[in-house]
Amino acid sequence: MNLSRSLSIVCLFAMSIASSAQPQDKQLKAQPAHPVPSVQDTETHAQRDARMEWFREARFGMFIHWGLYSVPAGTWKGKQIPGIGEWIMNNGSIPVADYKALAPQFNPVAFSAHDIVALAKSAGMKYIIITAKHHDGFAMFDSKADPFNIVDATPFKRDPLRELAAECRKQGIKLGFYYSQDQDWTAPGGAAYKTGDHQPPTFHWDKAQDGDFATYLHTKAIPQMKELLSNYGDFPAIIWFDTPTKDMTPALAGEIVALMNKYPKLIWNNRLGGGYDGDTETPEQFIPPQGYKGRDWESCMTINDTWGYKSYDTNFKSTETLVRNLIDIASKGGNYLLNIGPDAQGNVPSAEVERLQQVGRWISVNGESIYGTQPTLFGDEAGSYNSSEKDSKGKPKFIPAWNWRSTTTADKIYIELFTWPTGKFHLNKVPRTVTSAYLLADPSHTPLKFTQTSAGLDVELPSKALDPIATVLVLNTEK
Repeated sequence: MNLSRSLSIVCLFAMSIASSAQPQDKQLKAQPAHPVPSVQDTETHAQRDARMEWFREARFGMFIHWGLYSVPAGTWKGKQIPGIGEWIMNNGSIPVADYKALAPQFNPVAFSAHDIVALAKSAGMKYIIITAKHHDGFAMFDSKADPFNIVDATPFKRDPLRELAAECRKQGIKLGFYYSQDQDWTAPGGAAYKTGDHQPPTFHWDKAQDGDFATYLHTKAIPQMKELLSNYGDFPAIIWFDTPTKDMTPALAGEIVALMNKYPKLIWNNRLGGGYDGDTETPEQFIPPQGYKGRDWESCMTINDTWGYKSYDTNFKSTETLVRNLIDIASKGGNYLLNIGPDAQGNVPSAEVERLQQVGRWISVNGESIYGTQPTLFGDEAGSYNSSEKDSKGKPKFIPAWNWRSTTTADKIYIELFTWPTGKFHLNKVPRTVTSAYLLADPSHTPLKFTQTSAGLDVELPSKALDPIATVLVLNTEK
């Protein structure tokens, strides 16, 4: 992951979004002239809705950043390397041979696919995306295309992706694969982002990295993608690309698209490069103020400050923050892809386990207000732009409000209350007729008194919230 680059990618794609919907029997929007048309170029609105249905209903997924970088765990030759854990090779300018020498030390015998999937389920997550290969070039699966992988290069000799696929089928969760198609710091010709004093045009720091990008793509990346797409049955449900560079030309990206077109149910994100939009916007480490109109999207975020494991990063977000992020994202029509970073033994840090289980307890009561819901019918509750304060681009800054959020279905309006009102809750305008009201956490669903007039809606509430993080008020409405 790379935040600054990812944000720029997100902004570029967001600017290109078409604002008008297309008829059901026509393409979704006019597409640029791609060398190889993608599924998004050719499908109808109805076909896209069917392909994206499970993703839109899921709302909550688990990201797993796990790889060889968990061995140094943020420290190299006794020095703590600044930055996120999975970037230690780049940030520390570690030579290829030295980094590859970590592989014999990687033996994650504590890894349990059953426990990882069970943790995701207990948290209320509906899908998992794991790093099949990150920018360090190390494959976390049995790859015949390149020997730098967990089966051939480590004493572990097992394929975690195969084990996760089996468990996801058993436990009823979708599985997707993250694949760094562009950056690869250990394969000759793989791309690299600029870090520190790394010099253009390649930004490499070791002659062993030099080579031809197209050759890298044809001899490693595309063959490994073929393996990922064909060796795990009905998975992956998602391919999650990352950090495209100028090396990923439209023609080269088109070769990858031609491969993915063989899997018509596949979902893939907006980070392939080469001018392809993909299916999803991918805001990284932030929640967009108003979502992405006309686009599916997914905020990917960490529980602490790193994606890949760092032994000394203990800045974990509170359960309250995680739950409220989920609610905020759902209220804007997005998904929350929340990351865990297992250590070199395969253990998930206990603080991450505890928080996910706590999030799951909230969802076990209130999940109805999250899964399969539509965005708010209101909007002002999320906050507003303040013209007197400027963001990093000099534009009015969005100032969030954290009193409540709202999600909807065809016959319900859910109000997730963060700040408990005194006496009653008021809405100025409600675009539906309310027929009854109750609190979701109340097992008896005791009816609440309410009054609806042209001036708005008032609901009488108990003196105390039923949940200190978020209590959900349900408004049944006429269809």
